[in-house]
Amino acid sequence: MTTKTIGVREEVYERLSAEKREDESFSDTIDRLVEDAQSDWRKSFGKLEEEGEELKEVVKEQRRDLSESSAERQREALE
Repeated sequence: MTTKTIGVREEVYERLSAEKREDESFSDTIDRLVEDAQSDWRKSFGKLEEEGEELKEVVKEQRRDLSESSAERQREALE
């Protein structure tokens, strides 16, 4: 296996070191982070479907409450 030496700023080294797991080399850490960054974010869609439905209902309820209170204030203002 061929290796390459690269220079990194101290702050980058510290960040990499913080991400490094106990059983990983720095190469393994960089490889894992690059792989994570390149993963397709669309694969996560649909995983929180149940929570999404709950959130949708909460938003609908809040909109309905806001609409009702706005209509009530308008009626009071016109009286």
